Amino acid sequence: MKKILIVDDDAEFRSHMIEVLRGEGYQADSAVSAQEALQRCETTEYDIVLLDYMMPKKSGIDALLEIRKLRPRTKVIMITAFATIENAIDAVKKGASDYLSKPFKIPELLTTVRKTLEEAKFDECAVSLDTDHAISALASPIRRNILKLLAARGKERLMEITRQLGIDDHTKVIFHLRILKEAGIVEQDLEKAYALTTEGQRTVSCLRTIENTLGISLRSS
Repeated sequence: MKKILIVDDDAEFRSHMIEVLRGEGYQADSAVSAQEALQRCETTEYDIVLLDYMMPKKSGIDALLEIRKLRPRTKVIMITAFATIENAIDAVKKGASDYLSKPFKIPELLTTVRKTLEEAKFDECAVSLDTDHAISALASPIRRNILKLLAARGKERLMEITRQLGIDDHTKVIFHLRILKEAGIVEQDLEKAYALTTEGQRTVSCLRTIENTLGISLRSS
């Protein structure tokens, strides 16, 4: 369950946001001030902080900088009733992932939250896939199709993989399976069936995230 912190000095707004977000299946907490938000972030790593731009004592921008320093992986969405292009640019430059101005509609909020969560997944995958084996897996449509097939089926023998891929020459499939095995993405059991390793499962998950985020097809070419 993704964790979201709402930071706003408006009690009614906080209550409404908690109701909406919990109704969508998120774990939602709230804080009345920037200082309370920072205290919560010290003990809990939130996926997203919805942070009011204008607050007493410590501004949202000041809190943004401290949250990013304290929790670099936490995404921050700035919220304000005083929307200006300058404020938006300033917030993004200082680490905010997005920007919403009050009054906003609930579908706009939920779309922004979902997009920001996808952005977080993409960031993690971009780092974890920056390796030779990931580049190798992406380079060939046959290898991509093997990964997708094994992710869907669990285990498959060589000839069934060959049949499912529609390839006449099984030695070509052996070649690509060998590359995936050497990369630690695919393994073979005692019965000679192929399956994804833990690293392979993570790679497929990341490939799907990249596919969804960038809107590209990694299935075939």
